[in-house]
Amino acid sequence: MSFFDAILLGILQGLTEFLPVSSSAHLRIASELLGIGDAGAAFTAITQIGTEAAVIVFFWRDIVRIIGSWWKSLFGKLPRKNPDALMGWWIILGSFPIVLLGLVFEDAIDTTLRSLWFTATMLIVFGVLLGFADRFSPKTRPLEKLTWQHGLAYGCAQALALIPGVSRSGGTITAGLLMGYKREAAARYSFLLAIPAVLGSGFYKLLKEVKEPTAGVPMSLTLVATVIAFVIAIFVIKFFMGYISKKSFMPFVIYRIALGILVFILLGTGVLAADGGATVSAATALATNGVG
Repeated sequence: MSFFDAILLGILQGLTEFLPVSSSAHLRIASELLGIGDAGAAFTAITQIGTEAAVIVFFWRDIVRIIGSWWKSLFGKLPRKNPDALMGWWIILGSFPIVLLGLVFEDAIDTTLRSLWFTATMLIVFGVLLGFADRFSPKTRPLEKLTWQHGLAYGCAQALALIPGVSRSGGTITAGLLMGYKREAAARYSFLLAIPAVLGSGFYKLLKEVKEPTAGVPMSLTLVATVIAFVIAIFVIKFFMGYISKKSFMPFVIYRIALGILVFILLGTGVLAADGGATVSAATALATNGVG
């Protein structure tokens, strides 16, 4: 990877992390098109520290209020059913699925599930699901009515984003819409829920790279991409929150499906290699991962 590649991937990470189009899929596809192979799960996770830092900046007041209320409720200074205190608990609860599955399936996530056959399939499948949810869900439930069951369901949807192509925001927003939440409410909780998981994953991969450097992307270039992703992401979050309060997700649905089809074509014609090396079939990848 060159300095220019790192800048380009950082921009791409910042642009796509919070849109329901899968930033990991875009990094995976772009790194292949740049001729550098798979940049790797560690590069993706570490650059997401930058985009998540943008979430903290943008939602700083909400985060401080939620943490403060949650802490006070522990000592009886606020009712335990205080909405902000409950939000703190639901974020903690919703973070468990991705932590558990991330550790159990770490090897598959870093290898098999990064096949572009999987990525293209997930782009299309979850694009269709997002379109269905946005078109047919009632979209009337405010975030204040979030329950622990819904918080856990959000968390399970977030865990699916361990597979490139699903999209962390896309998966959780789709789940929120299917449960009847307003577009803005679904997106807001999606962003807040991502903070512990993304930062945890990012720093976990960062520490592993520091202790046991791999033959992947140099840390200096990873940090360049991370800083650029942070700057870009702040503007993207502001745009996205304003956009979804007035318009539907349909443009993102169309884009996901079109991109998935394009990746299938590029794989079929040999322009892209599914695993950064030899192309593998979708059937082989599914069998290897034990998915029926």
